[in-house]
Amino acid sequence: MKSAINNALTDKVPCIVSTASADGEPGIGYRSSVMDFGADSLAYWERSFRQGVGNFESNPHLVILYRNPATRQAWKFFRRAELHRNDEIREEEMGRTVKAELDHDPEQNGVAFVVRLDRVEIMAGEVLMSTD
Repeated sequence: MKSAINNALTDKVPCIVSTASADGEPGIGYRSSVMDFGADSLAYWERSFRQGVGNFESNPHLVILYRNPATRQAWKFFRRAELHRNDEIREEEMGRTVKAELDHDPEQNGVAFVVRLDRVEIMAGEVLMSTD
């Protein structure tokens, strides 16, 4: 699973991040920088500062989707995200972010999102991991 996530951009299957505002307005977008970030965490670099960041500020819950039709692997990752603007975690994540993503952020204005997972499911809904 970790290898699939870390190679999603190389495999041409970037992850999708889904957010929602406090009043339920959905937001969704591709994130080419999603990576494994430890035993129970994923992370991604956010440089666009569009709807996802706004949604996060009022509702930190999100879902990350991974699907690779060639390998028939697909997972949903659930949790509250943490935003890191100016700290060691941001620097660590930026150092691990794929070059193609950082090339779109030459001023390095992006921020790091870390998602500490509470649940992982396959696309059919079977729970693979849960903290409950």
